[in-house]
Amino acid sequence: MAVRKTKRRTAAGQSGQPSRAGHSAPSGQPRPSNPSSSVLDTARKVLETEARAVAALVERLDSSFERAVEVLSGISGRVIVTGMGKSGLVAKKIAATFSSTGTPSFFLHPAEAIHGDLGMMVRGDAVVALSYSGETEELIRLLERVKRLGIPLISMTGNPESTLARASDVLLDVSIEKEACLLNLAPTASTTASLAMGDALAVVMLEKKGFQEEDFAELHPAGALGRKLKRVEHLMHEGEAVPVVRPEDLMSKAVEEMSRKGFGMTMVVKDRVVKDRVVKNRVVKDGVVEDGQKLVGVISDGDLRRLLRSKENLMTAATAGECMMRNPLTIGRRELAARALNLMESRKITFLPVVDEQGCLEGLLHLHDLWTTQMF
Repeated sequence: MAVRKTKRRTAAGQSGQPSRAGHSAPSGQPRPSNPSSSVLDTARKVLETEARAVAALVERLDSSFERAVEVLSGISGRVIVTGMGKSGLVAKKIAATFSSTGTPSFFLHPAEAIHGDLGMMVRGDAVVALSYSGETEELIRLLERVKRLGIPLISMTGNPESTLARASDVLLDVSIEKEACLLNLAPTASTTASLAMGDALAVVMLEKKGFQEEDFAELHPAGALGRKLKRVEHLMHEGEAVPVVRPEDLMSKAVEEMSRKGFGMTMVVKDRVVKDRVVKNRVVKDGVVEDGQKLVGVISDGDLRRLLRSKENLMTAATAGECMMRNPLTIGRRELAARALNLMESRKITFLPVVDEQGCLEGLLHLHDLWTTQMF
């Protein structure tokens, strides 16, 4: 007798094959009503756990942190940051933050150190060692070299009774209640706490050194930060490229200079008087401007159009000194280009003469020069 075969149906009314959207739920197990809710719940727990780990450091800050800052401030060498595994990755970032904020630093891999790189560690340096257990074998093997050279050791560990902690000159306690990993195994909250403590050290050192925005610009010449922190001297025009006339020159010469240099303006300069003698040429020795030409005014193409409507025989009868705008807005060569852009936008102008402390002309910055920086 023939047996009739039937196809098993799923809850979706299809055959026993998995749907295109995914496999069907095992028999007897309900589908989750909102799968994304469990994902978001887990993510929130992770972030909350790590946030608590960092917040706990605030209450734990004490004189040990101050001693760590004193140690780092008192060395003549570099800050060596070291650690293995995930702690090593955090140590690399801390070393990079130190270096980019004015505290010379580098990362030393403990395993590479005991295989020849110990020579990178010299008297005058300081070591910041990261190990949550405080018993990382490769780090412990560095202690002999550290002690023999008399190098101060700052440790970040979650185990104040560990070998590393006991050998340290300064102990920074970065212990946590638990990891953000649901298994309480993967370094998550502990590495976040160590990273935050390293950032705290770097920023305090930045303040103690008086590190300014200009210093930051020197260390970040490329990328978005480099563009933001670029200085006027990197963008300005100098020498023969700069349009210049003298107060006694006729306006016809001023217009010729404006047309020839292509900036839509010209600057008016006069000889600077130094110690009762007239200086006609700008003299530069070893990069220091000793004498120069004093900026006394500017003439823009807008000024020229207005003058053409109001003055007869402008080109042949009027001088640059009579027509110039006196006391123009200027900027120094060491100022940030971002400040120059702010000045141009707020004053609705397209150029800024660049002058030194004595008001002597050094160059010209045009709005078009700032377009290339992508700061807009």
